[in-house]
Amino acid sequence: MELKFTVSGRIARPVAEVFEAVVDPEQLSRYFTTGGARGRLETGATVHWDFHDFPGAFPVEVVEVEKDRRIVLRWEAEAGTAAEGTFTTVTMTFEPTGDGRTLVTIAEQGWRDTEAGLKASYGNCQGWMQMLCALKAHAEYGINLREGMFK
Repeated sequence: MELKFTVSGRIARPVAEVFEAVVDPEQLSRYFTTGGARGRLETGATVHWDFHDFPGAFPVEVVEVEKDRRIVLRWEAEAGTAAEGTFTTVTMTFEPTGDGRTLVTIAEQGWRDTEAGLKASYGNCQGWMQMLCALKAHAEYGINLREGMFK
């Protein structure tokens, strides 16, 4: 069995605005990366995300960016939890809903079918759903939901 998940949410803003809120490190730092994001999400780049509520900054490999449509990321998973090497792949898609909103879908895959892999995938699933909620609050209301959420 392949361990993977998909989460989705609708943001009441146009695709271009929602997409920019994810790829722009200044905006991402306002609602998601509590310690800041360094580097714009562009194909081939390696950026760094830092979370004060989880120790340390870590690199994020930007595999592909298709403006206003899709972002593919790879990052190192906890030792022994990923199926291929120690990396998982995250794919974000951005779709207009026809009513001025954007459907954001985030999928992650690549963990080993083990207890440690399952636990790691559950943690990341929780994190991405929380990111979508924080993105919605930030984009629609200018609120930072993540501040103080985990620590």
